[in-house]
Amino acid sequence: MKITFYGHASLGIHVNDVNILVDPFISANPKASHINIDTLKADYILLTHAHQDHILDVEAIAKRTNAIVVSNFEIVSHFEALGIEGHPMNHGGSWDFEFGTVKYVNAIHTSSFPDGKYGGQPGGFVIEGEHKNIYIAGDTALTFDMKLIPMRTDLDLAILPIGDNFTMGIEDAIIASDFVKCDKVLGYHFDTFGYIEIDHEEAKRQFFDKGKDLMLLKIGESIEL
Repeated sequence: MKITFYGHASLGIHVNDVNILVDPFISANPKASHINIDTLKADYILLTHAHQDHILDVEAIAKRTNAIVVSNFEIVSHFEALGIEGHPMNHGGSWDFEFGTVKYVNAIHTSSFPDGKYGGQPGGFVIEGEHKNIYIAGDTALTFDMKLIPMRTDLDLAILPIGDNFTMGIEDAIIASDFVKCDKVLGYHFDTFGYIEIDHEEAKRQFFDKGKDLMLLKIGESIEL
């Protein structure tokens, strides 16, 4: 499993020759200006919620690649009305895709489309692949619901928001990693704009002091699990 960071909360995941994008907000992010969305491959696009900084590039990418949008019912319905194929889910539900089993889990946040239309309830994803399991938290506060995840899935990586203000910050993300019983963390949703800028070295130190590994990738950088 290869995971690429495209800035903000945008990820690419390559597993079993399948290409997955998560929350593509790239073309309007000045920090990701070197990423060309017209070259990105996508068989599936996973969306945690409807805010613009998570769905901006969905239509352009999905119509070019014929990717299937996976999200809550309201978001999938929105994109189906634009002629894009979707797979609707809701909290607690799982589905076996060709790349692994996806479970849609709780997140504490809001969710509305840029025009103010209701975007359903926000969520996160637990992906159980053939060899590796990951948790993509989405935009969320710290919540006890995270403790349910390791009751059924042993995680190899937790992808957690760390920018604070709109989501968890560093201290709560450390607790979240305790809740999900995963000490290997990929941080995201940070630095895109002033409200969520962080001190990278201080963030890594705080995780290290708790015996945890926080990875902060450069935009376009990848890791292999």
